Order: sequence, then C-alpha cells, then structure tokens
Amino acid sequence: MLKKVILCPNPYRDHELTVAKEAKRILDSVHCPNVVCVPFRNEEKPEGYGLDIRPLQQELRGADMIIAFGGDGTILHLSKTAAHRDIPVLGVNLGSLGFMAELEQKELSRLGELMDEKYTVESRMMLDVSVVREGRVIYSNLALNEAVVTRGAVSRVIRLHIRTEQGRLLDVTGDGVIVASPTGSTAYSLSAGGPVVEPTARNLIVSPICAHSVHANSYVLSPERTVTVQTEKTGYKPIFLSADGGRAFSLRNGDAVEIRRSKYETKLVRLSNKSFCDILQKKMLMGVLGHEE
Repeated sequence: MLKKVILCPNPYRDHELTVAKEAKRILDSVHCPNVVCVPFRNEEKPEGYGLDIRPLQQELRGADMIIAFGGDGTILHLSKTAAHRDIPVLGVNLGSLGFMAELEQKELSRLGELMDEKYTVESRMMLDVSVVREGRVIYSNLALNEAVVTRGAVSRVIRLHIRTEQGRLLDVTGDGVIVASPTGSTAYSLSAGGPVVEPTARNLIVSPICAHSVHANSYVLSPERTVTVQTEKTGYKPIFLSADGGRAFSLRNGDAVEIRRSKYETKLVRLSNKSFCDILQKKMLMGVLGHEE
C-alpha cells in the first residue's frame, strides 16, 4: 500500500500545473496520499495554481514513488535523487518523445491503478562518472543515460585515448566519445551511430562522435569494465565532460575520465505489459516515419 506519492511537474512542460492538478484529483479519488513538489532547485513557488507546493528534499523522506510530469529530461533530472533514496519513478510524458515515460497525458486515468498495486518496477543500470587529475578525483557524478567527452565550440578535432583495465580499446580523433548505459543507447549514443540495446541489459556502450576514421566502431562492453577516456597530455583545444546533458565540466590536458557501472539504479514504474520492441516501434521507428499516434 502506497503511503506517499510525490507529484513532480516540470512547470516548463506542465503549464500552470494543469496535468499535475488532474493527477492529484485522480489520486485523491482513490485515497492515495500525495504531495506536489517542483523538481528544480531555486524554483519559485508557482502562485495562483491552487496547489500546496512542498519542498522536494523535505518530502523525499517516507516517499514510496515519484511521478514525473515532463519529458525524458525531467526523468533524468529526478533519477539521481530517486536512485540515492531508492524511490521508483513513474514518468508521464508531456514532451515530444518520452522514451522513458510510462504514460502519455491521455492515459492519466491509469494512475488510479496504483493503489491496487497493479504495477511492476523495472531497474535500470546507472553510471558512476569521475575525473582523475594528477592522481586525485576532482569531479564525480551519477548518470542514467551517458557521459560525453567532447570538443568545445571551436570546430577543431580532439584526440582521446580510450582504454579499459584490460588495455587499450581505441584512439578517437574527432568530436569526442559517448559512454552510454543501455537506457542511454537510444539517446545521444544512437545519434552517433551506436547500437540500440535493451534498456534492462547491463552493458557499457562506447561510441565515437564524428570520428575521422572509417574504422571508428561502437563497442558494447561487459558491465564489469571501467572505461577510461584520457585527454592528451599536451595540446590547447578545449574539451568538456557532461553527464546526462548537464552542466559541462572543463577538462585539462592529461585528465582521465573514468566511467563504470554504479551501485545505484534507477527504478521505473511500469503499469502496462508493453515490451521493449513495442515501445521502440511506437516511439522511435514510427515517430521517425511520421506515423506516431
């Protein structure tokens, strides 16, 4: 039995929190305890929406589930917080694709099934991302989709040396490299020519970005591997690291970016029996062809 559900609307997607209001009405009707929290720091309280907005960090204690209203970016934003607290997330898609979301806005009535426990929880592998400089870790982050090492705005190729603890994997001369989780395989990694991997799998996917080589393949590695992306020890070209599309971290010559499977996992709530193939056809392939319903 659910004791507390946190509704987390993205106010940039859910204008005037209209969808969150409807979701709250549905949950209230089935006597599901719930609170509303805006999931972005320093976000001012929306005025005039007729909702009691609570601080997210305060309400996480004792929460059984988070419902995210927005696109995949909203789920990514909440995934770290949810993973650290071991709270499952249910996504309601208000964006264009919403590959990780379980429900579309028109399916909102299905939230009433939560109190009957008619749902399952699916675990997704996450990535620990760190930067080692002169033998010391100076940056660490947690990612659900990917870690990206890429060039700056100036259009110059960069050179990266990529290895695992077993030895050299490849050298990349180009725009950079993506190290993705299976969940992230259908995001930036796919755009760079990487493979589609079933999201519940446990793998590391290494995909060069616009590499200047006909032999620049993607690699699917065991989750036991640690992928190290080493910048050149000499050079002047700006190189940046970003986890899940977040704020870029500036790398220096000789920095080593280490990516490994995290002990944390994102748990996504599933209310339907839609398979990965069904979701792939509807949200990716049919959408690309312009036939998405």
